Amino acid sequence: METIKYLKSETAKVYKASDGEDVLIELLWGDRVEILDPIPQNGLLKVHSRWAPSGYIDPKYLGDKPLLELYFIDVGQGDGILIVTPERKHILIDGGYTRKMQPHGKSAADFVDWKFAVDYKQQKIIIDEMICSHCDADHYGGLWDLINAAENTELDCTSVEIKNFYHAGAGWWKKNGERSLGKIENGYIKSLLDDRDSIIEGLSGEEYILQGEWAEFMKCIKETQTPCKRLSYNPKKNFDYLPGYGTDSPLAIKILGPIETIVQGTPALKDFKTPSQNTNGNSVLLRLDYGRSRILLTGDLNQKSQQYIVEALAGSTQELAADVVKSCHHGSDDCSYNFLQYVQAAATIISSGDDETHAHPRPNIVGASGATGFRKISGDKLLTPMIYSTEISRSLKIGNPYKVSYKDYQHQGSIFDISLLDEKKIQVSYKQTKSGGLNAEDKTTALSKLRVADKFVYGLVNVRTDGNKILCAVLNEGNSSWEIKTFESRF
Repeated sequence: METIKYLKSETAKVYKASDGEDVLIELLWGDRVEILDPIPQNGLLKVHSRWAPSGYIDPKYLGDKPLLELYFIDVGQGDGILIVTPERKHILIDGGYTRKMQPHGKSAADFVDWKFAVDYKQQKIIIDEMICSHCDADHYGGLWDLINAAENTELDCTSVEIKNFYHAGAGWWKKNGERSLGKIENGYIKSLLDDRDSIIEGLSGEEYILQGEWAEFMKCIKETQTPCKRLSYNPKKNFDYLPGYGTDSPLAIKILGPIETIVQGTPALKDFKTPSQNTNGNSVLLRLDYGRSRILLTGDLNQKSQQYIVEALAGSTQELAADVVKSCHHGSDDCSYNFLQYVQAAATIISSGDDETHAHPRPNIVGASGATGFRKISGDKLLTPMIYSTEISRSLKIGNPYKVSYKDYQHQGSIFDISLLDEKKIQVSYKQTKSGGLNAEDKTTALSKLRVADKFVYGLVNVRTDGNKILCAVLNEGNSSWEIKTFESRF
């Protein structure tokens, strides 16, 4: 029996011992399972899977076929998507803010680290394709955490290899101290990064030079020696595919945006007038095709850019249709209803955070995603469309602190064990960080008014497919079981 197997049923239980009584963990369709001992004990095999170092499972649930797996990571405000292909390649699209800008101190880098260090029991993270959908910090920050040697000391894995880096082209520049997206003329953004040489040139430019944290991120990319390339779609040419994922690959990844125009012999992107509309509107737009299944990944596209894409795809708008779509811009209502009608997704995944200044996802866009979704009804029950949100799937347990203890407290040459019990008199000082905030705010409150967030559960949304059936799942932490919905691809 081969060492590595994959779960072929929707779920299966792993037991603590070979007697098959106490459940250790419940696995999900497609989970990687390592056989630790090929000789069954009481009909069960000793295995490692997910976080469990060892446990026992009935071999009837194990098969040889890996699936296409997508993990929509809960990064708070921002996006983070890890794709594991059937060939076991790893594609990371965006990563949320950097850890230091996160209230919970985590980014997509931490999930990727867990995947390799704990699930795979490997010391090295290998990302075959790293894709930055656009140049906003709530998307590239977690990527930076992975490749920044000064920061990734928090990782359990000892090294990180990025084989290829892709981006949308638009970036943050400065000229005479002013921050902008570079040269914009006659309705087009002309200052575009492309390969590694263009990044090197942008870091030492004369008229325009890369600016701020984006420049520091690009500097890290340059220092990795990783090959770089800009992604776009030119309507006057045939559709491009992500290198290595063309029509001859089991998983095809088609590039649908940003829309590129050649202006005086030079590639340029559409100017949507404001900096935020430009960075979001020129996000990388990808469609994953595996078997009959289609998954559309949209970055932070907005209404203007979606309308522009629909116009550019005139006669080919069927290219937008998908079984699963990542909702644009965290569920913002700056969205084209017409675009959603072309997508007609059976399942929509919204990556949103807790920052009330954004108020994502917006109620009307949740409604629009449902109204335009592919409808399937069976037995008087709605099967699709479905809407998932990383924020809704997140949970935490709240506790009331009642005592502060300090062992071996040193004071004036003496050592004490201290316990403080008067909650109203005990003052607690702490630092509060908002999503994307660079500077933490000092706060002080009485212990009686403070609440402790105990066991923070991230709202990871799993999507898996064999090319025909599509499974969406979130983990119910209350009973450690999966909440699963499945449907067949319509393509």
